[in-house]
Amino acid sequence: MGFIWGMRLRGASKKVITPVTSWSESEPEITIPPEFLCPVSIDLMKDPVIISTGITYDRTSIEKWIESGNNTCPVTNTILTTHDQIPNHTIRKMIQGWCVEIGSSLIERIPTPRVPLMPHEVNEICRKLSSATRRGDYEKCGEIIERIKKLKAEGEKSRKCLNENGVGFVLCECFEKFSGDEKLTAMLEEILSLLTWNVPIGSKGLTKLASASSFHCVAGLLKSKDDSVRENAAFLLKEILASDETRVHAFAVANGVAEALVNLIRDSVSSSATKSSLMAISHMVFQKPDNASEFLDIGLVNLTVEMIIDGNNSVCEKALAVLDAICETKKGREEVRKNALVMPLLVKKIPKVSESATKSSLSVILKLCKTENAFAVEEAVRLGAFQKVLLVLQVGYGEETKEKATELLRIMNTKMKIMSDDDDDDCVDPSMNVSQEAILMF
Repeated sequence: MGFIWGMRLRGASKKVITPVTSWSESEPEITIPPEFLCPVSIDLMKDPVIISTGITYDRTSIEKWIESGNNTCPVTNTILTTHDQIPNHTIRKMIQGWCVEIGSSLIERIPTPRVPLMPHEVNEICRKLSSATRRGDYEKCGEIIERIKKLKAEGEKSRKCLNENGVGFVLCECFEKFSGDEKLTAMLEEILSLLTWNVPIGSKGLTKLASASSFHCVAGLLKSKDDSVRENAAFLLKEILASDETRVHAFAVANGVAEALVNLIRDSVSSSATKSSLMAISHMVFQKPDNASEFLDIGLVNLTVEMIIDGNNSVCEKALAVLDAICETKKGREEVRKNALVMPLLVKKIPKVSESATKSSLSVILKLCKTENAFAVEEAVRLGAFQKVLLVLQVGYGEETKEKATELLRIMNTKMKIMSDDDDDDCVDPSMNVSQEAILMF
């Protein structure tokens, strides 16, 4: 006995088979042979495959089943000894023949699916690209890179297969080999683009990108006139700088990376480019605080404040991390204090954005209160920071965040007692004072 299905054509951009819930003369009925239906989706199979138990499923359905953590055959409930899927060409040809027989006016013929990319194919691609790179055969490298680009465009499964089988490393090898040749800029830009979706690149690949010639090339592309190239370069620089190698940060200073990153933020190329630039800046300053001076001279503090005000939560989080890094130095703290919006924004962002943003906000306030004059503490208290920080201890954040909150509460609590004892100050509610024992309870 077949399954009765109907075709809903009205208002559809392409023909789709859907179950009929109410019969109508305007919706012709189609009986789909049960052997053409996927046991999981109960829909016509477009790419039938056989798994280890001998049951045929539509590839997409069985892959979703396995990726969801299931390790059994949906029909037999037998434990799968392997997740390999073999195309069932016989069933596929039968389905295609049936589609033609039904008539193209009612149902589209299912095209022959592309065979998924396999690990051994990727390994062969890596071998050929690595060999061509060692020979210095840039033309062959270009051909292979173009093939990788096409395979990547086939879909998520192909991209995943490429990522998991060493393509990232050989692309880094190739980039390093030809990074000094300006005539090959177009090929290097293609490699850069491919590497942005090949994260994590891995320590070996990053070592190749962190070489003097590679870094110089990436820094040069960061100043390109093409915004997409600048965005890709910022993404890779962020990954390289995260390695915290001292020589890499020296390369960054020597290659004028600071100004290029700030310009990329100012140009508002994209949210992704802004986030990558902010993360790269925070890596540079945290690793070597002296780098902060270079950023301060080109107006990074005011620009970062703008990002906190106007950016989405993710951008705001990165911008707060940059402020935290800048406050590692005395000059940085002085520049931050000059901006009247900083303290109100820091207090406002506790604990609204994320734990990471809250930790950065607490860290900046703490650095200002510990190392600057008492006005910073008083301002934080007046803006309601005490209540916000107390809330942080109640929410259940991580230990590092709680430690910063506890230390900041002690400083503010002391200041609040002084303020409440001041006869000339009627702006502070003495009931807000919390004992040291109460703070330690958290």
